Amino acid sequence: MKLKFMRAETHTGSHFSNVLLTGTILLAQIDFHGLFDYALKAGIGGAIWLGYKLAADYMDRKRKSKQ
Repeated sequence: MKLKFMRAETHTGSHFSNVLLTGTILLAQIDFHGLFDYALKAGIGGAIWLGYKLAADYMDRKRKSKQ
């Protein structure tokens, strides 16, 4: 009786498949509707902040030019 020992082989798959599998598992339980709502609110808040910042810069330049 002759025994053959099998050599352990490692998987040499691409890095992309590992990232895809991990991403699929991590994103499986995410509430995308809530994520979209948060992104929308953050975008609106950022636009309001930018408007205030631009208005403050404009008023500061206007005030300095009068002096």
